Amino acid sequence: MELESNSKDAPIGVFDSGVGGLTVVREIMRQIPNEKIIYFGDTARLPYGSKSKDTIIRYSRQICHFLESQKVKAIVVACNTASAQALDTLEQEIDVPITGVVKPGAKTAAEATKNGKIGVIATEGTISSQIYSQYIMKLKPDTEVIGKACPLFVPLVEEGLLIDPVTVEIAQRYLTELIDIDIDTLILGCTHYPLIRSTIGKIMGDKVTLVNPAYETARELKELLEEKHLLNETKPTLGTGQYQFYVSDAADKFKTFANSILKYGILSAKVVNMEQY
Repeated sequence: MELESNSKDAPIGVFDSGVGGLTVVREIMRQIPNEKIIYFGDTARLPYGSKSKDTIIRYSRQICHFLESQKVKAIVVACNTASAQALDTLEQEIDVPITGVVKPGAKTAAEATKNGKIGVIATEGTISSQIYSQYIMKLKPDTEVIGKACPLFVPLVEEGLLIDPVTVEIAQRYLTELIDIDIDTLILGCTHYPLIRSTIGKIMGDKVTLVNPAYETARELKELLEEKHLLNETKPTLGTGQYQFYVSDAADKFKTFANSILKYGILSAKVVNMEQY
């Protein structure tokens, strides 16, 4: 049976530069368990955080074309850098509902802060775009938003060094200045960062609220699907391939890492050549 992209039974497309977007997938699985998911990790071309806006738009456009070819009913840009740099462009070009991870995280942080000082840790691309500041200032103009690029977190996570003295040491170096300026809310502005949340939380202390945009994004996606009458009310039957995973390189490494994050056995990840899109 050929699925239409406006059918409730059609899958949701989720993409990221690598494995970080799996934190968003994990939340979608938890919060809207009836949905089918097609995930794409651009493992051949990561990290996105240090690339130009034009390059990120080009990569994101190719991935969206691939996901549309899979008849998805909605797309989640599960990458803060791509949400910051490419989402506005993609919204003009894509025929299905599309959402990113930045707005939901910004909204939650604006609601959570008591002293009006919000920290954002993210890649260089997300920080230089100042996208979190822009959204938060619209919601709460008197807020001070302090951005801090943490470029080494992504490779540490990708290497699986989640609980490691090296990661703790790097995190302390990055986060010290945010502690010194007394922020009370910290946005984990990269989908990789929730995987080292416990380390970040220990360093920041109990008085700082950590905002995980992955959680908020799944909640917003559910609302979007309800609004568009696209929420799947019935659980897919076994053997229908509810979750499918694609990458642009290094499928075995991805599969090993994905299985450590998702408590769902991932049997395979297929490699796709993105240049054809």
